[in-house]
Amino acid sequence: MSLARRGLGLVYGGGSIGLMGVVADTVLAGGGSVIGVIPEGLYSAEIAHAGLTELHVVASMHERKAMMMSLANGFVALPGGLGTFEELLEVLTWLQLGIHRKPVALLDVDGYWRGLRRLLDDAVTEGFLDEARAAQLLVESDVDILLDRMRDWTPPALRRIWLRPSEA
Repeated sequence: MSLARRGLGLVYGGGSIGLMGVVADTVLAGGGSVIGVIPEGLYSAEIAHAGLTELHVVASMHERKAMMMSLANGFVALPGGLGTFEELLEVLTWLQLGIHRKPVALLDVDGYWRGLRRLLDDAVTEGFLDEARAAQLLVESDVDILLDRMRDWTPPALRRIWLRPSEA
């Protein structure tokens, strides 16, 4: 896997099932480091990955996301469902607000993310999202190109994006 080959580790939700379980297994098989962060409820449901480099069991999803954000140097969303959407948009929002200064990216497998990309384009067209903010989301279909772009990414200059009522 590209992460292990580049000497990069993986921080993820700590599960043994689904796409991310496969990704974790692949990184481990390539000799890479994998850190999982899983809430107690999911750990108790026995879906935690037993063979990780590190596994942190936390009290809540909020604690999980905060720990994952602090451990990661960047964020890549693979095709997924509601949890993936929620976490992706949260870290993108945190970037916009300056809570973190790390790259946020989509691995666009078979055009999976085209609907989200259209939604962001529509938000720009309608004036709900600044074009520069939308462009902060890196999108590639090739993992190596995506990782190169993340490596070379420069945090945007922070500027206020909201108006006070007296300024509108």
